[in-house]
Amino acid sequence: MANSTFKGLILITSFFLATTSLALAVSLTPQSPNLYILQGNDLRITYSTTSFDGKPQLNYDDGITTKSFRGDEIRKVGTELGTLVSVTIRTTVNSGSTTFTILIPQINLDSTMEANIKTESIITRHKAITPSSLNYGQLDSYKLVVLSGTASLVYF
Repeated sequence: MANSTFKGLILITSFFLATTSLALAVSLTPQSPNLYILQGNDLRITYSTTSFDGKPQLNYDDGITTKSFRGDEIRKVGTELGTLVSVTIRTTVNSGSTTFTILIPQINLDSTMEANIKTESIITRHKAITPSSLNYGQLDSYKLVVLSGTASLVYF
């Protein structure tokens, strides 16, 4: 009887230690955010790397233009600086286009699954090249906007 009680106690203790170790390992593994809520000047950006349908979403609002982008409308490029996320916010035949690019830094979240961040964004005006006009010199102009807000991990 004592032998079976001892074996049961060892089994329960082993299970407790295994689940506790697993819980500690999971909580100590850094998590990356998938939702960014940022603002600066009159610019408000919400970017999620995924959503209920599995596609990324980006909402852009500069006080004049409000646009929502999803899926393939959002371009991502990984660099040493972080991830550059770009969308085309305006396209015109005669004057060119305007893109918005945000630099998403690498972030490891703690147990709160949220971090305050500060990053940069660039609004680029691309001058159109038309056959009727000769365009020499610089064709792109840039406006830098500092953004701050939160990066968090949410489950969709």
